[in-house]
Amino acid sequence: MDWLVPLAKFLVNEILSQPAYLIGIITAVGLIALRKSTGQVVGGAIKATLGFLLIGAGAGLVVSSLAPLGEMIQGSTGAHGVIPTNEAIVGIAQARFGARVAWLMIVGFAVSLLLARFTPLRYVFLTGHHMLFMATLLTMVLATAGQGSVAVVLVGGILLGILLVALPAFAHPWTKRVTGSNNVAIGHFGTAGYVTAGAAGQLVGRRSRSTEEMNLPEGLRFLRDSMVATALSMVLIYLIMAVVLLVKAGQDVAFRAFGDGAAATDVGNYLMKSVMQGLQFGIAVAVILFGVRTILGELVPAFQGIAGRLVPGAVPSLDAPIVFPYAQNAVLIGFLSSFTGGLISLGLLAWIFHPAFGLALVLPGLVPHFFTGGAAGVYGNATGGRRGAVVGAFLNGVLITFLPALLLKVLGAFGKENTTFGDADFGWFGSVVGNVAKIGGAGAIALMLLVGLVLLAGAIVVQKRVVDTGWDPGARRDAALGTHARVTTEDPVDTAVPTGPRARIAPPAGAPHPPPRP
Repeated sequence: MDWLVPLAKFLVNEILSQPAYLIGIITAVGLIALRKSTGQVVGGAIKATLGFLLIGAGAGLVVSSLAPLGEMIQGSTGAHGVIPTNEAIVGIAQARFGARVAWLMIVGFAVSLLLARFTPLRYVFLTGHHMLFMATLLTMVLATAGQGSVAVVLVGGILLGILLVALPAFAHPWTKRVTGSNNVAIGHFGTAGYVTAGAAGQLVGRRSRSTEEMNLPEGLRFLRDSMVATALSMVLIYLIMAVVLLVKAGQDVAFRAFGDGAAATDVGNYLMKSVMQGLQFGIAVAVILFGVRTILGELVPAFQGIAGRLVPGAVPSLDAPIVFPYAQNAVLIGFLSSFTGGLISLGLLAWIFHPAFGLALVLPGLVPHFFTGGAAGVYGNATGGRRGAVVGAFLNGVLITFLPALLLKVLGAFGKENTTFGDADFGWFGSVVGNVAKIGGAGAIALMLLVGLVLLAGAIVVQKRVVDTGWDPGARRDAALGTHARVTTEDPVDTAVPTGPRARIAPPAGAPHPPPRP
């Protein structure tokens, strides 16, 4: 029996503690449960493993491309500046916490299925990459606070499972208003921004017409390509900070921002190096996104099939772009308004909140502002038309600037990285859990679980008293405009384009379609 000990050590140290292998094993188990063929199981497991390795490779590129920007921001402002990019910070954290993140994600999804099966919150969260991001965040804040590996996985898994069913419930009255259907929910950790946008639309846009009754220039639609938008935003940010540093600190300091071995030789070379670093960031994020999609292309079908068997009649909770087809003009308006909110908030951070409270400067990244700002614009438009889209998305931009700055306070050494989590729910929930976790010991665990129970109880109350009773957050606006909301049980994404003031808009190429309700 002596051979069992070396075998156990080999399995634990060389396989189960390696995140890439663990993700592959999880994928294989899910595909086996779905009775896939041997070839599909093997191919799916290998693709998921390679996808995880791609995330690590992209993370290395992110770190190298952001390092000079950090030097420029520090030299120009004297403050620590960050670009919120979920994929980037997750890739950096995987090197240290990969195995715990994977186990926490498994526990969290299992807890969410149990809650969906035995509570009124019958939502199955299928946005796998956000599940991975929140699992990473919870692992980071709990481990940084000194919690042991078992506590990190179990407590973090319970909290993740609660979030996966609670947040879709909080947003569902507004989601039903957007989609006109009860068949799909929002499963994206920008929920705080979407609820804020929907509520703001109710307040400011009672008589405002829909964004879909206006024409927008086709020349701005290239910003829908997230890789192009990311690279463009980083090039602009790099050039602005490079010029500021050059003017403020002079050539000797500015040229060394790229490292002693890669110092710029003249002003032209300095500016073009800045352009190249911005483009490299776009490439890095594209690599990480491809890795995430490669993993989830295998994981999500397995999770979805298992969930369909365990939670009959569940409502699928899907990614933010699922609402984009319902108001395409609102997506672009929301993105621009959210980005404006981010710029103004950055000015407030630099002028007031950094000097007074030591908050980092959070630069507006186009990825979070496009996806969450675009969705916030749709939610704001649904309840408040054009004014709702503008104001709601602007408030989302404020949230995703200040909340990441607060989150950095609980990330320990990771708070010194030049990137962090970008969406609203990461900011508020990570800050709450991180500050509670700092108490330490059993008391911190009890308080964190209490936070989760309060969140769960609140979601159940909303589900039973608001969602199930059919409350419509846009009813007053309909009455003011003389229109009527239409709630159906049909597939909410219809590619036909009927006419009329509430006509559906054909989805853009590649837009996800929700599955029919089981």
